[in-house]
Amino acid sequence: MKNKKGTKEDIINFISEAGMLKRVSRSGWSVLGIKDAETVAEHSFRCAVIGYIIARLEKADPYRVLLMTLFNDIHEARITDLHKMAQRYIEAEACEDESFDEQIEKLPNGLKDELADMRQDYRKQHTKESLIARDADIIECLIQAKEYDEHGYKEAYKFMKKAPEHLKTKSAKELWKKAKSMNLNDWWMSLSDFKR
Repeated sequence: MKNKKGTKEDIINFISEAGMLKRVSRSGWSVLGIKDAETVAEHSFRCAVIGYIIARLEKADPYRVLLMTLFNDIHEARITDLHKMAQRYIEAEACEDESFDEQIEKLPNGLKDELADMRQDYRKQHTKESLIARDADIIECLIQAKEYDEHGYKEAYKFMKKAPEHLKTKSAKELWKKAKSMNLNDWWMSLSDFKR
């Protein structure tokens, strides 16, 4: 007998698939020769943290932003993270949408509908929350590039050149301006015995 849509098994399968993101590396960093680059799950986690903060600063719905940042890259459990060179030859957005639609198709209607609506909102970039979620994604990449640069991967600065132009919200622009001027290791150095 075939399983009904939205069973507990379908939900567990979805959760298990989300766990794949802990093993999918962000591929753009491999171009720089970075071994053990961050995973998609690590990226998504910090995107959610950043998105929550920007949502609060911008007086937007933090739940909606958290939803977008946490689920924005879930399709990469199936198609991996495609760096910009690969995207020259593949219709990435269509692949992402198709895999995402398949991922959520067996979820209970309430979950499926909310995630589908969130996906469309993020894609259209018409709401404050969708702009914030996109800004969070960009800020996370910028901060990661700066961290890699500070850890000796000097080519990482190239990732910081054009991305800031795409930031939309005042808070995101201000956060990046501040992060860019800081040494991102200062927070932990101030808590340890290390001296400069």
